[in-house]
Amino acid sequence: MKRWLLLLLTFASLLSLNGCGYNDFQRLDEKTKAAWSEVLNQYQRRSDLVPNIVATVKGEANFEQETLTKVIEARSKATSIQATPDLINNPEAFNKFQQAQGELSGALSRLMVVAERYPDLKANQAFRDLRVTLEGTENRITVARNEYIGTVQAYNVLARSFPSNITAKVFGYSVKPNFTVQNEAQISEPPKVDFSAPAAPAGAK
Repeated sequence: MKRWLLLLLTFASLLSLNGCGYNDFQRLDEKTKAAWSEVLNQYQRRSDLVPNIVATVKGEANFEQETLTKVIEARSKATSIQATPDLINNPEAFNKFQQAQGELSGALSRLMVVAERYPDLKANQAFRDLRVTLEGTENRITVARNEYIGTVQAYNVLARSFPSNITAKVFGYSVKPNFTVQNEAQISEPPKVDFSAPAAPAGAK
């Protein structure tokens, strides 16, 4: 009993030292949730663009079906993962979500590279507008991800540092998963495409 009383008194003393980081945990936890919500908003914005992009590309005769199929499959995989606020507290689910979004990024990047081989598609105003919107959305995603990365880094440093790590253990503030930028960059790397010869129409000799 005395031992527990001593521990409680010790912890109470630590809390008196600027709250032992409790208020900082509260602030950073809410900031992390807000940053994550913005990341999801931008990913959803991109996902909503994909059907229109696919429909426009389908209108181009002889477009590479394999490239188009990969975009459709990647979007299906990405949207099959339920993106909830709790995802940032589940490292395994977070990694699956990140990988799926990285694969969609890569598939869309490849589609845009291949589209350069189709002059009529490049001249299509609807496709050009969608491309500009997609590029803007990708930039928004980057900004939102960077904000999330910075916020989580600050939160995790607090969760691992003494004496705030004691507060983390007592109040259940566990370390949060973060984006692995290098891995996603590798997934998203577009293929090398030879632009020296335009795509030939079907049946051409």
